[in-house]
Amino acid sequence: MPTVGVEEEFLLVDRRTRLPVERAPQVIAAAADVLGDQVQNEFYPVQVEVSSRPAERLDDLRADLARLRSVLAEAAADAGCLLVASGTPVLSGPGPGRITDSPRYRRMAARYAGVLDGYDGALCGCHVHLGTEGRGQALALCNHLRPWLPVVQALAVNSPFSAGRDSGFASWRTVQWARWPTVGPPPVLDEAQYEALADALVECGVLLDRRMIYWYARPSEHVPTLEVRIADVNADLDTVVLLAGLLRGLSAVLLGEVGAGRPAPDLPCGVVGAAHWQAARTGLAGDGMDPCTGRHAPMTALVDRLLERAAPGLAAAGDLAAVESALARLRRLGTGAVRQRQALQRHGGRLAAVVDDLAELTVAVP
Repeated sequence: MPTVGVEEEFLLVDRRTRLPVERAPQVIAAAADVLGDQVQNEFYPVQVEVSSRPAERLDDLRADLARLRSVLAEAAADAGCLLVASGTPVLSGPGPGRITDSPRYRRMAARYAGVLDGYDGALCGCHVHLGTEGRGQALALCNHLRPWLPVVQALAVNSPFSAGRDSGFASWRTVQWARWPTVGPPPVLDEAQYEALADALVECGVLLDRRMIYWYARPSEHVPTLEVRIADVNADLDTVVLLAGLLRGLSAVLLGEVGAGRPAPDLPCGVVGAAHWQAARTGLAGDGMDPCTGRHAPMTALVDRLLERAAPGLAAAGDLAAVESALARLRRLGTGAVRQRQALQRHGGRLAAVVDDLAELTVAVP
């Protein structure tokens, strides 16, 4: 059974204006006294990132993530700001936005200046790390997992608003993020092909370094995992644990098929990419792509198929009942995007109140 870990990126917003605020250095400094290397900076100083420890049990993962959020939120409060889990800033002010002062980020800002969009581009994701025995196994798992990722993405949409407007998408973060090089479905590769392509992308100048391989799933460059990068960060901790459980359960099943020599589904990147775009636009409300046939089907039906496919792995980990309950809860309450739009209606169209709801939910422990 693979281990599972989660990285979460959060926004810092001013407690009074609810606009992104550049207080990451002091928040990280305060939180690091407790969290150590589990808290890091991000591209913009209005963002912070935390990383859980690898976990074998979902209860342990949940406890670790809840602790990370609690410590960060306390440090943010001391700095006069709120910790907010949203894939994009609900509100943002004018101006280009500064980047975090590090040599690597300065080089990125210089090379990709046209991609930057001030703090509207302060995008926050949730990355799930699935333990593997090496890069070759990570790539084999990726090849089998890639057609299912749009379905997982549809569960995680949480960025309908950006810069004070409704984007019309359930995950506007997906659209914004696509401006960076290599963002999209991973190609089907073995280890030798991956090494050759990664080297070529850096050598020709498309990428600054290998850490900028931004496929929706990729082998990690620093730990033996497959890193799945399709989810918006979610304020609801139950949603995060659901995603981790589903991905880990499905991966256990697929790794068995890899070991048995079964070939990966041969779906073109263009088809898979279109499925991701549709998931970003409508979340669970529209159609998706059947991972086996490539034909369209209601996304809710595809979620049922995902659960059925992952069920043997979930049962083996003892996670099936918990994941079924969490999935039923998400369907009852709605995705993060649905809940943000409901909050806007509930508060009479006040986006600042949406930010407040997100901040409250980010630190709530179900």
